[in-house]
Amino acid sequence: MVMLVPFVYKDFNVRIQVDLRSSVKSLDIAEVARRSGLPASTLRYYEEKGLICSVGRHGLRRLFAQNILERLSLIALGRSAGFSLDEIGGMLDATGSPRIDRAQLMAKANELDRVIRRLTAMRDGLRHAAECPAPDHMECPTFQRLLRHAARPRRGRRERWTA
Repeated sequence: MVMLVPFVYKDFNVRIQVDLRSSVKSLDIAEVARRSGLPASTLRYYEEKGLICSVGRHGLRRLFAQNILERLSLIALGRSAGFSLDEIGGMLDATGSPRIDRAQLMAKANELDRVIRRLTAMRDGLRHAAECPAPDHMECPTFQRLLRHAARPRRGRRERWTA
């Protein structure tokens, strides 16, 4: 909102044009959704979880500060690494700056290493089964190990098998 405000200084009368809007431009939820590629429902959910916060409203639309896009990028990075929203929430302070626990990052990296090893072994087993010269997969010792491995509970130490 722009207003002309009278300003009196000694004998001088001056009218100053004042812009009462904030100098910090905010983004409405539709613009944040467009720029981030996230649906508005996800933004509302993130706000409900305390991962992001709006700075106000324009009518019924939520308004967000400019740094919301950076914060959403941090959330996306955490999600792609396999962190839960609660874990990500613990890694962000109220200002949106990361507050990252390096031990937690190392634990996640170790967990990803285990998943990669398991998936690599599964991939190799599937390739072997696809190329196996045995007339029946049930006669193939490697395929039999694959079946035993798949049937085992996922707790404790895992048997390592190779193709």
